[in-house]
Amino acid sequence: MAEHSSSLTHLALQKFKRNFWGVLSFIYIVLCGLVALFAYLIAPDDSRNANQMHLAIHSKKPGFTVKMLTVPGPEQSDQSTWSSFFTGTVNTDTEIPILDFKLLKEEIEYTPYSEDEELQLTKAISIKEFPKLSNPSKSTFEELYVNERTFLLGTDKYGRDLLSRMLIGTRISFSIGFVAVLISLLIGVFLGAVAGYYGGKVDTFIMWVINVTWSIPTLLLVIAITLALGKGFWQVFIAVGLTMWVEVARVVRGQVLSVKEAQYVTAARALGYGNMRILFRHIIPNILAPVIVISAANFASAILIESGLSFLGIGAQPPIPSWGAMIKDHYSYIILGKAYLAIIPGLAIMSLVMAFMLMGNALRDALDVKGVQ
Repeated sequence: MAEHSSSLTHLALQKFKRNFWGVLSFIYIVLCGLVALFAYLIAPDDSRNANQMHLAIHSKKPGFTVKMLTVPGPEQSDQSTWSSFFTGTVNTDTEIPILDFKLLKEEIEYTPYSEDEELQLTKAISIKEFPKLSNPSKSTFEELYVNERTFLLGTDKYGRDLLSRMLIGTRISFSIGFVAVLISLLIGVFLGAVAGYYGGKVDTFIMWVINVTWSIPTLLLVIAITLALGKGFWQVFIAVGLTMWVEVARVVRGQVLSVKEAQYVTAARALGYGNMRILFRHIIPNILAPVIVISAANFASAILIESGLSFLGIGAQPPIPSWGAMIKDHYSYIILGKAYLAIIPGLAIMSLVMAFMLMGNALRDALDVKGVQ
């Protein structure tokens, strides 16, 4: 038990727990991950991409409340639970923001929402559009088809619920981070390990590829790959991942060079183990600490790159909610007294990136063998 408690892993974990900002960042990242996973379950607007538009109530401030009249749409085939969980609900109903309504004999008379009294015109819709209305009373109608909707973060310029768009946008940031880091690890760890272990011409060629890739500005390279693969959700993920492997490869190569002559590697060779087994079963597991740290930094970088691409219009395409695209759509509102429309997604990007950077710094300090006491 004493040996177990004094192991380097245990000591590193204890050191990480003592880092307040590292632990706080880790908790925040876990919470954001849960939000990304259960986004459609907790979002007020659970329609696909939270894309319910209400132009009459565009750009409303946080806490805005309005009555919403729901007109049933055509019936759709039953949607599976998994489909609604991952992609949202297919909603064919029409939602109309209203000020008031009257239940008449053959129709529903309502006043659409408008801040201008001169534009507050009365409209009517046939009562046959509401099939569940077996008992035509105002209270029954209001209970079935009218509800009061509160937009906690307000609405965007298209009248969509900003909170729902922010919650579902978390998926984009986490997805781009995971996919980009996974691709960068697969390519970077393999090439860096092979270059450091074999050396010679293999090392020279791989380092040449690394240096050429390193010399190209990251954003420019991502834009070029994105344009070659086409605009889209997965194209951006692949493009970002293909540009982030260089740092991983350089770190892994340096680590392999420093340990490939260690005693445990020499012992493995003496036992007759093959190069690939020595490399992937003995060397790489012992150099994972810096790889974990750089992966946290790459996660943050991937989020920033995706936000930048979406801001430029070549990232995730509408109506997919992306924090970068939200800033693009609303940055002009900063001078119109509604700066929160751009500030809220900006703060989300900043806080998540900062959390990953702080956690990466905490991991670096905790995994520093010379600093573990």
